[in-house]
Order: sequence, then C-alpha cells, then structure tokens
Amino acid sequence: MTDDRQGEESPRLRGGLDFSLHAAPPDMAEKGAPRNGVPQSLDRRTFLQLQVFTECFDVAPVVEAVRSAGLHAVVYLDVNDPRGVGVLVLSDDEEAFPQRVRPLLAGAPFRGLRPRPELTMMGRTYGTGREEDLEDWLLRKPLRNALNPEFRWHVWYPLRRYGSFNRLSRDEQGKLMLEHAVIGKAFGQGGFAYDIRLECHGIDRDDNEFVLGLVSSRLYPLSRLVKDMRHTRQTAEFIERMGPFFVGRVAWQAAMPAAG
Repeated sequence: MTDDRQGEESPRLRGGLDFSLHAAPPDMAEKGAPRNGVPQSLDRRTFLQLQVFTECFDVAPVVEAVRSAGLHAVVYLDVNDPRGVGVLVLSDDEEAFPQRVRPLLAGAPFRGLRPRPELTMMGRTYGTGREEDLEDWLLRKPLRNALNPEFRWHVWYPLRRYGSFNRLSRDEQGKLMLEHAVIGKAFGQGGFAYDIRLECHGIDRDDNEFVLGLVSSRLYPLSRLVKDMRHTRQTAEFIERMGPFFVGRVAWQAAMPAAG
C-alpha cells in the first residue's frame, strides 16, 4: 500500500508504527519573567552588525557618511590596526541591513577601503526568561550601552560553546550562567563595564553561537572582565573558541534615543 501523495509506503504502516510528524509550530516570541503574575512575551528584538575595514587614512569621510545615513550607529577607530575603522549598526528591523546598510557600505568612502570579513559580527538580542522588563532588555538597553557617549571603549567578540554544554541539565546550565552573571553584575554595579549579549545562531559565517559586546569609559576594565570570566567553569570547560576580538575606540556615535 502506498501514500498517493508521496508515491511510497505510507509512514503509518512501516512496521506498524506511525512515523508521521505532529510537532506544534514553534513560538517565535522572546520570554521574560512574569510581571504581576503575567508572563512577558515579545516577538521583537534588536539586530546588531559590526563591519570592519582597513586602508582608511582619514576617518572624517566615514563619520560623515554614517552620520548622514540616519542610522543608530557607531564608528570606531580600530585600535589594533592604525588604518582600520569599524561601523556598528543597531536596528529592530532586519530589513535595514540589506536596504540601508548595504548601500551605505557599498558607496563612498567605503568603496575605497578593504573589508575585513573575518571581523564581521552579527547577532540579535534574546530573552532568557528572567528579564524583569523584557521590552527594555530587547530593544532599549542595547542602544543605551552602545550609544552612551560616556562609553568610548568597546570590545566585540564571538564565541562558541562545546556541544557538551547543551547536554547538561537546565539546573546545571543555570548555575554555570549564574557564575558569569555575578561577575558581570559586579562590574556594572561598580560602573566599570557593561555588556551587550547577542545570539548569532545561523547568522554567523563561522557557526558561532553568541556575540558579546563590552563597553566602558576605559579600556582596562574590559580586559579585566574578560580575564575574570576565564576563571569560571563555563569558560574553562565549555567554551570551544572565543574571538577574534575587535577593540574599538569610538570616533562617533549616533545620539541615544529619548527614554521611552
């Protein structure tokens, strides 16, 4: 007996077992902690993309081009390349990247620069289910950190964990993540450094899982934060690779949006 639609043996009859699929459609919304007993759910998120170039001998035309584009963006001086510049763009509309960012970076003065695709990073904000204000976490906090004029030093890097991390129980994963969170919170409470955490599954050319941005008014706290994180069990045992690292000194930032 065959399935007329497939021209092959019906999945229900193979060995008397039902091989048909009945999975429910996935929920595309991000989740936060309940507020007043009501779960938070939001199908919006911020996308961030870093593009890096070299052979830039005058940053002023780059700043003017990005400023004129009217994007939420940052222009960096690449600290590790005296001819390097970086452009970070933030948007809650993914269509902004092919429709507005691509033409910007294909035009003058970028057409005279050499792209460094090994330093391209793209990710999206995400909810962990513990955020007290999910909308702020997904949409406003990334802009506050990236566009804050007090934070002139930014470090960006991707990372990938070993698959063994995903085989741990939820409780054990939570304990490992908490160790990281405590360190990050201590740096933030001291006013030393703040982070922008992004997932990049399927949108990273090297199959990384996360992109991290660290921002501060000084460079040393960013280096110290990365160093302190190395002593956690998650980093020591479950990080397969980190980097490459992009170290940028802000040359220009778009204005922070008004608080909403």
